[in-house]
Amino acid sequence: MEEIKKNTESTKNTSNIENYENKEKRTSKKFSFNYDRHYGKLLLIPVALMLLSVGYLFYFHSQTGEFVIRDISLSGGTTITLFGDFSDADFQLLEKNLASQYDDISFRRLAESTSNKNSAFIIESHEGADTITASIEEILGTELTQQNSSIEFSDSILSGSFYRQLIISLIVSFILMSVVIFILFRSFIPSIAVIFAAFSDIVMPLALIDYLGIKLSAAGIAAFLMLIGYSVDTDILLTTRALKKQEGTLNERIYGAFKTGIFMTVTALAAVLPAFFLITGLPNSFRQIFFILALGLTADIFNTWLTNTGIIKWYSERKGIK
Repeated sequence: MEEIKKNTESTKNTSNIENYENKEKRTSKKFSFNYDRHYGKLLLIPVALMLLSVGYLFYFHSQTGEFVIRDISLSGGTTITLFGDFSDADFQLLEKNLASQYDDISFRRLAESTSNKNSAFIIESHEGADTITASIEEILGTELTQQNSSIEFSDSILSGSFYRQLIISLIVSFILMSVVIFILFRSFIPSIAVIFAAFSDIVMPLALIDYLGIKLSAAGIAAFLMLIGYSVDTDILLTTRALKKQEGTLNERIYGAFKTGIFMTVTALAAVLPAFFLITGLPNSFRQIFFILALGLTADIFNTWLTNTGIIKWYSERKGIK
């Protein structure tokens, strides 16, 4: 009887285990995602976003005559920084009155990172330094001196020349990067996939910056140069592991590259996002660099792991790479 009882309990336990395993299989099948079946659809998401961004840039150009809004450092004009004993009421009075007198004037406040107290008030305009200075002195009833202000003027011709040189540097860097990619992979489609992802990482943030009305500075263009390097890192990692490595299946190699690449991108985002949101006393140029890098790194997640991965997957299937 004891042996029969043990056999019965053993049968029950075996049945319970089988039922649990069958339930796990059904659950896994229910919530599983077939990447091989849907990678083509996923590829269309960032491609559509990129085309929408390009379309908006051309629309923006048709409305403004420029692809970006340039700040004083790239277009020329006057920058006046007020500091010292000026109060918040003085700053508010200046904003109200100067905005009614000049159409192209902008204002920024700098705050101390510890107390968040206003430490300076920056006024930018394309008007001459003497004109803006006279208006400020009239509104505040105070003479601007070296002890309570600093005045900078940049000539529009020199600033425009500087802007063109920066754009040429950006274009040359992108072309040289493309040449290196073609030499490295020596295959048209994988190389074009990397270049397309890098191009999208620049276009998407640029369109969003225009939409938000942010004025691009020289530091912002430097941030786009940095984005080229950030983008190419993950794309080269993906393409090299998927096409040149032999260990495991193609999907396993792609997933291995994804784990490494996404860790790199998230780490970079963890560095730039807190600096942008938490450190309020940073100069505007630094904050713009962090903002553009954050936008580009976020775009790179989609462009690398949806677009580039989808193209590599399609290319590998076409070439019989497994």
